[in-house]
Amino acid sequence: MTADHQGAAPRRLVLASASPARLGLLRQAGLAPEVIVSGVDEDKVHAPTPAELALALAEAKAAHVAARPEVSGALVIGCDSVLELDGKALGKPADAAEATARWHAMRGRVGVLQTGHCVYDTEAKRYESATAATVVRFGEPTDAEIAAYVASGEPLHVAGAFTLDGRSAPFIEGIDGDPGNVIGLSLPLLRRLLAKLDVGITDLWA
Repeated sequence: MTADHQGAAPRRLVLASASPARLGLLRQAGLAPEVIVSGVDEDKVHAPTPAELALALAEAKAAHVAARPEVSGALVIGCDSVLELDGKALGKPADAAEATARWHAMRGRVGVLQTGHCVYDTEAKRYESATAATVVRFGEPTDAEIAAYVASGEPLHVAGAFTLDGRSAPFIEGIDGDPGNVIGLSLPLLRRLLAKLDVGITDLWA
């Protein structure tokens, strides 16, 4: 941010996601975004690899919200996560049966959580985007533990049918990379994308 902006109110920040985890991460980092859900039909977005799919979805969500007249002048953040396992992109499971099958396939194995990030500056009419990847090492929960976890309903609402900050945390042996990326948003990557748009993340502190 240039010197003549110093002392001014922070830029308006909009999160194009309904994810409470992403909102929580941003708030913990001192930011105060508004939430405007994009409404993008994810089934209509395609890409050759899981990483590219996550990025395409993030860009679509950010662009969809950035195009709305009511967000003129704001910075819009779009994110989307998929779990890469056996070269396939796994998002939220469709139902309990799929969540159960997913966990039976994941336990004892290693996957990569890919999260696409896009920051759209509606004032400058440009955006920056990138994907962050974190390796996830799954533990070996028993059939009974998987059944109990699926019955909790949590895996139906998160990419890959697991989350690092919820009931499945005891079933994650470890990760290699940014934990925030697994939860839903990489704050270091967000900082770098903002910098490319000439916006300092500290200038957005509420």
